Amino acid sequence: MPLLLPDEMARHVTDLSPEFFRTRGIRAIVLDVDNTLTTHGNPIPAEGVREWVAAMRAEGFFLTILSNNYRERVAPFAQSLGLDFISMACKPLTFGLTRACRRYGLSPREVCLIGDQIFTDVVGGNFKGVLTVLVEPYQLEEKWSFRLRRRLERPLIRRFRQKKGESA
Repeated sequence: MPLLLPDEMARHVTDLSPEFFRTRGIRAIVLDVDNTLTTHGNPIPAEGVREWVAAMRAEGFFLTILSNNYRERVAPFAQSLGLDFISMACKPLTFGLTRACRRYGLSPREVCLIGDQIFTDVVGGNFKGVLTVLVEPYQLEEKWSFRLRRRLERPLIRRFRQKKGESA
């Protein structure tokens, strides 16, 4: 798929089943934090996330958090879920994803990156060659830079849905 389009889309991470990952040969799931596992800046996981993480771990998947945010934000959140993390990942650059692949001894095609932003999560994952899943943000951000990015994402999301035969 083109660089700016995800491989798949879902409403939330909790909508993705173990079978979704298994049928695609995925062994590790790399997760963004803000607006992927909770609302922006919230220290508490969204409803169902804690149970979903536990279920994925029980199914044998490796899970880690990959965030562009600071350690002070990411570490306590990751710890609350019992997950490893990589902060200051500089997505869409692939340094953080490369570290995640090495951490588990996996090739990019065995890794899935789940995030809420096309220009960081999807582009970074596509650059690295991992499976990319775009989820809907829990809450739209107020800062102008986020609003601009969300506006630029809209036609890309429409294009993805058209390619998949979904209604926009």
